[in-house]
Amino acid sequence: AFMVRLVGGENPLRVFRDWRGLTQQSLADASGVNRVQIADIEAGRANGSVQTLKKLAAALGVAMDELV
Repeated sequence: AFMVRLVGGENPLRVFRDWRGLTQQSLADASGVNRVQIADIEAGRANGSVQTLKKLAAALGVAMDELV
């Protein structure tokens, strides 16, 4: 189901966050990235800077390139 969601074009940040069982707020707490910014990235309203994506990838335990 995880790969189907990614191949189907769903936002990778949301897929990995769901896979880890995290809420947007718990990911925000773990990464130091604002929850609203996470919501904007997941909704496609923002891309996120390289620094932001590094923080999110580290908190999720994935490579940064998996989020883009």
